[in-house]
This record gives sequence, structure tokens and C-alpha cells, in this order.
Amino acid sequence: MSPSLRIALSVYGLIFIAELPDKTALAALVLATRHRPLPVFVGAAVALAIQSLVAVAAGQLIALLPARIVHVVAGIVFIGSGIVMWFQHEEPDEDKAEGAPAVGFWRAAWIAFAVVFVAEWGDLTQLATAALAARYAAPIAVFVGATAALWSVIAIAAAAGNRVSKVLSPKTTLRIAAVLFALVGVALVVGLF
Repeated sequence: MSPSLRIALSVYGLIFIAELPDKTALAALVLATRHRPLPVFVGAAVALAIQSLVAVAAGQLIALLPARIVHVVAGIVFIGSGIVMWFQHEEPDEDKAEGAPAVGFWRAAWIAFAVVFVAEWGDLTQLATAALAARYAAPIAVFVGATAALWSVIAIAAAAGNRVSKVLSPKTTLRIAAVLFALVGVALVVGLF
């Protein structure tokens, strides 16, 4: 096995395990209860690829950013999103009556991109990717391993969220999503993440 492949697989395993219980996966899962899983995956995947690229390019420098401030800002965004979702009303329309998504593919992808991009900024897995890039001095292998791991977790979360949406009503899903987003936001602000 080549050294680059060995590094990529090591990074994959580490980042995959770290990302599974993470707020980014939770965000993707919640988004997939509201939108089709493919645009959620596409938007989240692009956001995570950019975040991995930033982490690899920055190497150790990203670890020097004031992570606390980044987490507080992300927390406020999550709390705000939760409040907006809580008060959002489900309006019946022809598309929803037939089970179609409320928004188009690119709008859902953009929403997923924005939420995941903010959620991942300064995240443990992003900092870990930066540290691994600095340690191994193999930026391509670290980028490939980290990005593949993040995409794997997001694919699982999007599929699971889509299944949940088939069991729960849209209003219940929206309320659960609002509470989860607000809880993640509070946890970020108080420093639990």
C-alpha cells in the first residue's frame, strides 16, 4: 500500500468516527427531513469539500483562530435558525399535497450548503484535518481522506433524515428540527461543542 493511500485511509477512519456524532451530521439529518436527500447531500458535500480544502490549506494556522468566537457565532446562527423554524408555518400548496418538496433542488442544496458551511467552520473535524495536514505534509491524501469521510457521514445522515420524514408529519418534523437546532446552538454558545 502506498504511503499516500495509507494516510488517506487513516484520515478517513479518524474523521469518519469524529463526524458521526457531530452537529454537522445532525444538521444534514434535520435538513433531509425537510428536503429531498440528494440536494441536501450535494449542498453539504460542497460545503464540506470547501471546509476540508480550507483546513488543509491552512494547516496549523486554522488551529490558531479563536475557535470560541467561531463557535459562538455558529451557535447564534443555529439558535436563530431554530427560532425561525419554530415559527414557520406549513402552508398547504399543490406541490406539497402531492408529496413534492416545498423548494427546488438548487434552493434546497443552497440551504444545506449554508447551514453545513457555518456548522463546520472551526469544528473539531476541521481542526483535526488541519492538524493532520500539518503532521503528514501530504495535503492531497489528507484532503481526500477527510472529504471522503465527511461525505460518507453526510450521505448516511441525509438517507436517515429522509426516512424520518416519511414517518413524521411535516409540522412535527419542523418542530423537532427547531428544537434540535436551538439545542445545538445553545451547546455551541456555552462551549459544549
